[in-house]
Amino acid sequence: MIISKKAFTPTPICIVVEQIKAEKQFCRPILNMSVIRKLVRGFTLVELLVVMAIIALLMGILLPALSSARSQCKAVVCKSNLRQLVLANTGYATENRGHFVLAAVDMAPGETNNHRWHGVRKSNDESFDSLKGPLVSYLADGAVKECPQKVKFRQGNPWDFNFEDGCGGYGYNMMYIGSKIWKGEKKENYKKSATNTEVTSLARTVMFADCAMAKADGGTPYYLEYSFAEPLLREDGGYAWPSIHFRHRTKANVGWVDGHISSEVMTDFKIVIYDGINSSDVMLGWFGPLDNSLFDLQ
Repeated sequence: MIISKKAFTPTPICIVVEQIKAEKQFCRPILNMSVIRKLVRGFTLVELLVVMAIIALLMGILLPALSSARSQCKAVVCKSNLRQLVLANTGYATENRGHFVLAAVDMAPGETNNHRWHGVRKSNDESFDSLKGPLVSYLADGAVKECPQKVKFRQGNPWDFNFEDGCGGYGYNMMYIGSKIWKGEKKENYKKSATNTEVTSLARTVMFADCAMAKADGGTPYYLEYSFAEPLLREDGGYAWPSIHFRHRTKANVGWVDGHISSEVMTDFKIVIYDGINSSDVMLGWFGPLDNSLFDLQ
């Protein structure tokens, strides 16, 4: 086989040397300090301020959303607590010839006033023990659960501080469901409750709701636990003290006799309570029509 001489033409040594020099020049480390400073330069003050401003803006957008989500979660848990109370009272009625639990069997004038639907206490200066209440065997954990939307209830002695401690921040429709005092505040009417057959509209009759009582100390209002959901009108026709508490972002959770739970908005109505404080200023009031139609048995 004949090989062409052209294929073995050697590269001149001078060209090879120049190529090696060029490669070394290209791969030589950069030792210029000004260039290094530019490469490792940190953030300027303006850049840091811009970043901080962006973070603050994002927090301003996200925090209200997180707060809203947290409040919604609390409202959901509260509704679950109310549903348990309604179901417990329904179970109680099933085993007691249709009679719902008594709201306050010994609350009539001259009686001990130590028994409630939510518990029992030894004296008027003590809190109620919900583990001794009439619904204990019908509740999953025995005790009445507290509303997760924490309210700063005043507690401790004397009796008008602890007042109704132990009800979890929930109130019962005492006038029409837990007693017969709508007929008059006689002792025997405290010892009789409504039956499930007496309630004409189960889905339109309140059983339990978010509740509280407001008083004032030197013009400064404070809350007490209150275990009764008061209708607008008393049995004598006068206005009752508002007790439904619109604590969930201006809404109150309500448990109805048929077992469903709803969130209600406060009706525009003001009544002066203590020291000239309007009920609406402390988020207490009523919802729906300004009468007793959502509480009575009709």
